[in-house]
Amino acid sequence: MHIDEGTIIKLLNTSGLVNKTDVSMAIKKAKETNQSLGSILMSEGKLTEKDWNSMQAVSLGIPFVSLKGEHIPLEVLNLIPEPIARNNNIIAYKKSSAGLEVAMLDVDNLPVIDFIKKKVGLRILPRMTSSDSIKEALALYKKSLQADFEDIIKKETNTIKATVDNPLSGESIDVSGKTEKELAEDLPIVKIVDTLISHAISQGSSDIHIEPCEDSLVVRYRIDGMLYDAMVLPKDTAPGIVARIKVLSSLKLDEKRLPQDGRFKITNDTERVSFRVSTLPTYFGEKTVIRILRENAKGFSLESLGFHGEALERIHRGMKKRNGMLLTAGPTGSGKTTTLYTMLDILNTPDVNISTVEDPIEYQMARINQTQTKAEIGLTFANGLRTLLRQDPDIIMVGEIRDGETASLAVNASLTGHLVLSTIHTNSAAGAIPRMVDMGVEPFLIVSTVKTVIAQRLVRKLSEEKEQYYLSDIELNALGKVVNLEVVLDSLKKEKIVPLTAEWKDIPLYKPKPNTDSPDGYKGRIGIHEVLEVSTTIKEMILKNSSTDEIEKVARKEGMMTMIEDGIFLVASGVTSTEEVLRVVSE
Repeated sequence: MHIDEGTIIKLLNTSGLVNKTDVSMAIKKAKETNQSLGSILMSEGKLTEKDWNSMQAVSLGIPFVSLKGEHIPLEVLNLIPEPIARNNNIIAYKKSSAGLEVAMLDVDNLPVIDFIKKKVGLRILPRMTSSDSIKEALALYKKSLQADFEDIIKKETNTIKATVDNPLSGESIDVSGKTEKELAEDLPIVKIVDTLISHAISQGSSDIHIEPCEDSLVVRYRIDGMLYDAMVLPKDTAPGIVARIKVLSSLKLDEKRLPQDGRFKITNDTERVSFRVSTLPTYFGEKTVIRILRENAKGFSLESLGFHGEALERIHRGMKKRNGMLLTAGPTGSGKTTTLYTMLDILNTPDVNISTVEDPIEYQMARINQTQTKAEIGLTFANGLRTLLRQDPDIIMVGEIRDGETASLAVNASLTGHLVLSTIHTNSAAGAIPRMVDMGVEPFLIVSTVKTVIAQRLVRKLSEEKEQYYLSDIELNALGKVVNLEVVLDSLKKEKIVPLTAEWKDIPLYKPKPNTDSPDGYKGRIGIHEVLEVSTTIKEMILKNSSTDEIEKVARKEGMMTMIEDGIFLVASGVTSTEEVLRVVSE
């Protein structure tokens, strides 16, 4: 179903909701900025999202429904699994003899309609709705899961026999006489752990923290880089939950005094999920952290990761080279590995042999030979890389350059005709060069091998519901002290984000607006980057052992946007907020 723009414009002009002058100006602006007419009118406050969606529904001849305040039976809501509902903005809300009525934002999404039709075996009746309606209905899944969890706790914890941890010895006294293995297989414990994990996946968590306290067990989820309290469980559940997780990840049940690391995976209806488990003895018992890795996460592109403009072109130029090194830099959790995997996905064609050595393997990729390091048996990054060079690779990915030996081998691999991708722990792109020198790599070898360095951080994205404002002169002056606003404005104009005549005081910025779907006004994360291309001038500076600041100064003159400038670019694009960029860059 195609929405005819002429019909929409006619409806707008006859509706009385927007005056004709505003419609004409919005049409002109939409063509200049390559945005949709609806997004222009809504961003300027001329039209609400509900009114815009209603007009689209009228033009398509599809009923418009609002789910706000609508009672949706849980058995109807659960006909569409939450991940599918959330990813496709579709809600099942009414079942009748005529079929299943579903509210959606995109009634053109025929594959998902066909999938749901096959799954439920009913005729699907699409209805258009607003994103506010969808958000309110999606929150019902969370309430349902939370209610289920509370029911399990109420019904089952009385059956869990108390186990007392001795904080000094790390041993536990099971007053029920059960072994650790029997505790782990108790049905209530199994239900609690399963619910903890399913809840975390549905919330989009990256980590689960299970922390023993004096008289309780606190569970926290890391979502979009921030830790949130999820729930507090009775202290009696702690030994059983830890034992259950140890059983799943093949760890030693009777070892409580030393840290342990393990893995396990599950496959649900929509994806394969791998879990990396770490246990650590603390005063009140063992703390457990579970990292959640979506193994078959696909569909990443450099653009979706936040790359744009000149930085994107620099990366593509680096990837076209048949030898040399592409490095990604940043602290732990800054998205470096995801950037590398995205580049590998682009480079992964039938005519090349790609091999990796990683710790751990975070995503499994078809037609790529991935090796997991095992330091306890001598399979380190350096040894793994040394062996890879005998495997006739064209492209090599080394999970991390963390010592001189690995750095030297990576440099030699790139000198002998291989394209090497890797990560390095530095705070900026320019800082990667002195870091390699510190590791013992000679400057003349760096000049011959390093082609492109990407430094990055992750910032939280604003949710769809956000608050618009404009910078005052005082705010502009304050921001101008930490950012070159002219560079950012030029980039915004080049990429047609703002009109060529725009000035900073005319550009709308946004701040978070707490809502049902995201209590703090943020949803998801995106990267801010700086991409340094090793030019002839920078090569000369490396040979002179120039400092990080000197290299960065020249790189900026040659067109490199710094991370903070890239962040303000995203702020002006309506993706994130100034406060979020400053929080992340100043960390």
